[in-house]
Amino acid sequence: MNVVSISQLKAHPAGAVNKAADYPLAIQKRNKIVAYLVGKELFEKIVSLIEDVFDRKAIEETDFSKGKAFEKVADQLGL
Repeated sequence: MNVVSISQLKAHPAGAVNKAADYPLAIQKRNKIVAYLVGKELFEKIVSLIEDVFDRKAIEETDFSKGKAFEKVADQLGL
């Protein structure tokens, strides 16, 4: 994993952002990791995966036996 110190981040923020574009960049303060910097595309992928997990869980917990058949609702709506 790529690591930069807070001092390096302050001195060269654009370089740190470029390093984090493809892979997380650990930010260190006094030899301890205090944060991670991730690029836009990676962050969006992470958020999308988390949303998928929540959606799957909601579907698994839903009792579809209480609802109406899709075909019947579509027919009533004229679809």
